[in-house]
Amino acid sequence: MATAKRAPAGAAVLRGDITKAIRNAVMHELAEVGYGRLSIEAVARRAGVGKTAVYRRWSNKLEMVLEIVSGVAERSVPMPDTGSFATDLQLVTFIVSKALQHRIASQIIPDLMAEAARNPKIAETLQRALRTHQLAVGEKIVGQAVERGELPAGTDPDIAVDLMLGPLYWRLAVARTPIDDDYLEKLAAAVLRALGAKA
Repeated sequence: MATAKRAPAGAAVLRGDITKAIRNAVMHELAEVGYGRLSIEAVARRAGVGKTAVYRRWSNKLEMVLEIVSGVAERSVPMPDTGSFATDLQLVTFIVSKALQHRIASQIIPDLMAEAARNPKIAETLQRALRTHQLAVGEKIVGQAVERGELPAGTDPDIAVDLMLGPLYWRLAVARTPIDDDYLEKLAAAVLRALGAKA
């Protein structure tokens, strides 16, 4: 007679709903108190789980924060392909500005940037996540604009992306200045001129 297999129990099971609750709790704690004051105890309390549930997944605070934050930062941003570099540029700057102005992101990013100056592991994680995003934007949006003849051959994708997105990070993460549609339009126009884009 065949016997039904028993599902593994205890530490062998890492329930997805609990992991999701912990991830959400980490992001909210980071936004409210910052990395320096964040604790495993507070995360567990907010997630409605015991500390052991957290420690089954991550061995310490740094490992937990780095994995969760890098996972969020490395999520693929929609890469528009409207057939026009000018329109692609407007869309990608709009998407990134909205993401950076999100209530939680706008609190977490400046705090982690400050921590990165003191913690090489945080600095490395942030740099890797941002570099991944920069490469994706450069290869897709700048690359296809060069192929269409809208940007000069040999346009440096790294410089182009710095011009496109650098001002957004500066205003939102450093200067803490709001961004509106008028600013995005002016930024796009300035980038088009700087890169020698053809209409």
